[in-house]
Amino acid sequence: QVQLVESGGGLVQAGGSLRLSCAASGRTFSNYYMGWFRQAPGKEREFVAAINWSGFSTYYADSVKGRFTISRDNAKNTVYLQMNSLKPEDTAVYYCAAGIYLKKYEYWGQGTQVTVSS
Repeated sequence: QVQLVESGGGLVQAGGSLRLSCAASGRTFSNYYMGWFRQAPGKEREFVAAINWSGFSTYYADSVKGRFTISRDNAKNTVYLQMNSLKPEDTAVYYCAAGIYLKKYEYWGQGTQVTVSS
């Protein structure tokens, strides 16, 4: 089992920045791909970004490329999502996830709300 706890969400004006953190506990953190997903009201959950075990490979949704950066610190069992140039359409609950494979995530956090005002 892997337990994931997100933090860092909040209210920010358009153009602003936030950094989300996801602290992991349980099984060896460095074994897992880590991903960020988001779900806006009335919409399906969507992929935002992912990072491989070493941190050398990262993946982004087109909608966030150039604005968001995913990173990880395996010594701290933590993954981050730096979000810059935020837009109102980035408003959502953001979830952290862990998985053995890039496209399959077995463990999920509770989510953290990000609200971007115009």
